[in-house]
Order: sequence, then C-alpha cells, then structure tokens
Amino acid sequence: MNKEHNPFEPYSGCVVTQDGVFSEAEVGLANRNSGLLLETLALDITPTGAHYLLNHFDVPLIDEGAHSLSFNGSFNTPFNLTMAEIKALPKITMPVTLECAGNGRAGVSPRSYSMPWMYEAVGTSEWTGTPLAPLIGKAKPSADVVEISFHGADYGFDKGCGHFFGRSLTLAQMKELDVLLVYAMNDAPLLPQHGAPLRIVVPGWYGMASVKWLTEITALTNPYDGFQQVRTYQYRESDEDPGRPITTMRIKSLMVPPGVPDWTSRKRYVNTGPTELVGRAWSGAGTPIEKVEVEVSGVWHPANLENSEDRYAWKKWTFDWDATPGAHVLRCRATDAEGNVQPLEPPWDVAGFANNAVQVVHVFVE
Repeated sequence: MNKEHNPFEPYSGCVVTQDGVFSEAEVGLANRNSGLLLETLALDITPTGAHYLLNHFDVPLIDEGAHSLSFNGSFNTPFNLTMAEIKALPKITMPVTLECAGNGRAGVSPRSYSMPWMYEAVGTSEWTGTPLAPLIGKAKPSADVVEISFHGADYGFDKGCGHFFGRSLTLAQMKELDVLLVYAMNDAPLLPQHGAPLRIVVPGWYGMASVKWLTEITALTNPYDGFQQVRTYQYRESDEDPGRPITTMRIKSLMVPPGVPDWTSRKRYVNTGPTELVGRAWSGAGTPIEKVEVEVSGVWHPANLENSEDRYAWKKWTFDWDATPGAHVLRCRATDAEGNVQPLEPPWDVAGFANNAVQVVHVFVE
C-alpha cells in the first residue's frame, strides 16, 4: 500500500501535467472558483454573480459588526477602525476591471498544475469604498518604512506552507496607485466570496493584489516575505529562475462568442448574413486602449471602439461581420497607448501567469 501524500509537509517542484487533461483536484478547484460568463462581456458592468472568483482557501465568514481594521507595525500613529467608522469616511465608487494573474494558464504548454483558467477569469464591477492613501498618511509611516503589507483572514496551506493570504506594496507604489478600501460591489454589500466585509482593490493590477477579508495593514521596515508575495505570483522562465514580481495587467481583449453554442465543445453556430461581434479590451495601470482588430479566417479588420472616461474599466468594441457559409476562426487583438499589442501565441511562463494571447473562437455558419 502506497503511503498517502501529506500536502501539509513542505515540498517543492512541479507536478507533471498533460495538456487538455485535468486532474480531479484541478476540476475541484474549477468547481469552487467560477469564471465570467463570456456572454456578459456585452455588459459594461459584470453582474455580481457572474464576476470571476479565485479564492485560495476557505471563505471566512466575518461578523461585520465585530470586525475592525488594524493599522500596525512601524506607523507613528497606529490605530484601528470599525466598519462603521470606515463607512463614515469620504466615499467614492469606481468601475474597475479585475483579472486573475492565472487567466489563460490552461493555454500555455506545457501547462502548470493549478486552477485551469482559459479566458473567463476577469470581470468589471463598480467598487465602493474610501481611498486608502489618506489613511496611510494619518497613520504616519516612520522614516525607515519601505513597504505596506495587507493581510486577509483566509488561512491555508500551499506547498506545505501555512499562511494567511497577504500581499504588499512599496511606498512608491502606494503613491502611484488609486488603492481603495472597499465594502460594496455593484451598489450592494460585498458578498462573502468577494471579501466581505472589507477588502482592497488595486486598480490596474492583477487580482492577487486586491486582498480580501482585510484584517491588518502593516508598515514594514523590510520587504514583505509572505508566501503569496515571494513564493508565487512571480514571472519565471524556468524552475531555477528567481522570478520577477507580477504587477500590472497585460493588454488583452475578448469577444462575446457569436451565435449559439454546442453544449460541450462551446463551438458556435451562426446564421448567414450580418452579425455584430461585440467584446471588451483593457490594459494595466489605466493605460488607454488605442485600437482593436478582428481576424476572420486569416484577415485582420479594424473594430469600432466606444469612448469611455473610466480609466480602470474595460472598453467596448464592435465589428460588423458578414457571415458567409462554412467554418471560420475568429480572433481579436488589442493595442494600447504605450504600443503594447496582444501576442498571437501565449507568452511562456512556468506557472502560466498573465497569458494574454488572442482569444480563438471556432464558428460554423449555416
């Protein structure tokens, strides 16, 4: 009888995978962490129930009335805030597109053993809360502070390492980023799975930075060495690569798959004639989208971009396609104001992070 593997013992290394074949454990992760319904890309704001989820551990069930946020560590004037006090602070609502850093992982070959995202780990919500920077200023970081860390109430193990989920930002990043303390999503209180009663949202960055179930904000005089900061969410070209931190989202676009689907393959059936293709495009750090192109059976065409003043939210595009009989492959790609263009092939990363390769949609026209 083989000895059962103990996942709570420290270990390293990679699990061997097969492209297109997923383990029972990976399927279980997919059942816990739902993705965007691609048809809702037609909407400016993703319905809350359709917004993607990526929760590493169990969802903490927190009593809002008893919850408080601690500003501790190397602050000169540390303090705590209750939820009532946080909600009494100046309030803003900001549309922000969040994407999981692992979105597209299943399309990178050889793929990483993890949550098998393809395209759906993205969504745009209207997040309501208060700016974090004034509170950091009120707490007064000491002169030797280099980073601010954020800790959630969710605890679990990864590679045998037990930890609360935590991330950090440098003081320079704190000054550059419009970080929000958030307690509402789409004009309703946060749901438990989205971080209730309190989380942060870091606009323009991949979702791992937007810590949920927030309990502590700590001023640090040395760089934060938490598991989710240094052991993962790093770009690596090989297992020996020390890595480079994942931060802002890469340029990306998606389309609403046209027509109607086959139940299992999700390939599309479309009637002959005029067909409007609709999608969204976004880039990191609030960088504007300059153009979107649509490829139909090998030929690229410019799409129409709608105007939007929402810096951190995706941008709608449309394209009028005269669908002709036969099998077609549709793709879309975006270009941002800094000249970044979506690649046609997945960029290589050991863990499959930040795959922003173009979406591929197979269509059969009547």
